Amino acid sequence: MSHATLWKPRTELEANPIGLDKEVVSSIVGQLDEHVASLFTLFHQYQKHHWLVEGPQFHDIHVFLEQSYNEVHQQVDAIAERLTALGAIPTSAPAQQAELSYIEHEPEGVFRLRNMLERDREAEGTIARKLRTTISQCTKLGDFGTETLLKQVLLKVEERAHHLDHYLGEDSLGLGLDG
Repeated sequence: MSHATLWKPRTELEANPIGLDKEVVSSIVGQLDEHVASLFTLFHQYQKHHWLVEGPQFHDIHVFLEQSYNEVHQQVDAIAERLTALGAIPTSAPAQQAELSYIEHEPEGVFRLRNMLERDREAEGTIARKLRTTISQCTKLGDFGTETLLKQVLLKVEERAHHLDHYLGEDSLGLGLDG
């Protein structure tokens, strides 16, 4: 199959219609692209865990994981759309996204539920830390639109991490009944 001639290279940064200086935009688009790639990695991880979850809490966790991957997908889309508003082209090829991602893809195969959820919680924590760095930079640069968007994403990331932490908590219902 022949490919058409490339109209715009992915690395080309266009003028944006929202009035941000090219210097401001060029200093944050790389981080935004890394967030898109990392959130896509997390999306795939949540979807895999949704498919493979088993055990007594199957239904609740199955539903939580589905809600999580749907939410993460919306966040990927919102940040990628922001990249285009800034005049950038988001990375979309899976192999290039895997290279950009600061979240490592989980190996193929099935892990115990606790291990899957711990990995999800760890990924959410990493994303939260990275988002805070970009938010801080956006604030300093005066990109309040991107700052606001990332703050909204951050709140959802923190909420998912908090819920995962509860799923991973010790079961206290049986404590004290043995003696």
